[in-house]
Amino acid sequence: MTLPHYSKTGKKQTNFKVSDSIFGLKKINQTLLKQAYEHYLNKKRVNLAKTKTRSLVRGGGRKPWPQKGRGVARAGTIRSPLFRGGGITFGPTGIENYTQKMNKKAKLTAIKQALSLNAKQMIVVTSLPTDGKTANMDKFLKDLKLSRKILLIDHKPEPLAARAIRNLVDVNLMEVNYLNVYKILNYDWLVFTEDAIEVLEDKLGALAGTKA
Repeated sequence: MTLPHYSKTGKKQTNFKVSDSIFGLKKINQTLLKQAYEHYLNKKRVNLAKTKTRSLVRGGGRKPWPQKGRGVARAGTIRSPLFRGGGITFGPTGIENYTQKMNKKAKLTAIKQALSLNAKQMIVVTSLPTDGKTANMDKFLKDLKLSRKILLIDHKPEPLAARAIRNLVDVNLMEVNYLNVYKILNYDWLVFTEDAIEVLEDKLGALAGTKA
């Protein structure tokens, strides 16, 4: 299959040929995509919730009433979870680990399926502007007729390119080796450089035992 291809100045070129086994898969495993998506979110999850058990709540050292004689249930402390102001039973402790295991082959397969699913929202450019000027980068993206959320993907992003997009809303730049299902599905347009496509096909092509 082919993807739209543009020069560094935004001019249309001959369509860029890419591997069908990476960008043109017909069968999409939605369960695998969901698992890879949640795997990313859980890996980034910051565990800030923490509650106190009865042993951590201040006070409650004195037995509130005698063991016998009152006709009520016995109690050893007013900081029991049964009382208001007492500890919390089975609450978050702040040490929970929400990460999920997912093997490398499953991750790479999910990336291939996500790329195939969003192939119509991808273009290839010869390279990205590297003069560091935000105005030039903005013009470059407008020449490509892209709007909304845009993800630029390069083999080794240039610092000047990263500086140029710093003040552009909903435009991000990342290295192709860190591409994941979450990023692919959360952007309206993916703009690959030619070098990024080559690296991606080498990486994902090795999954099948041969270069794509």
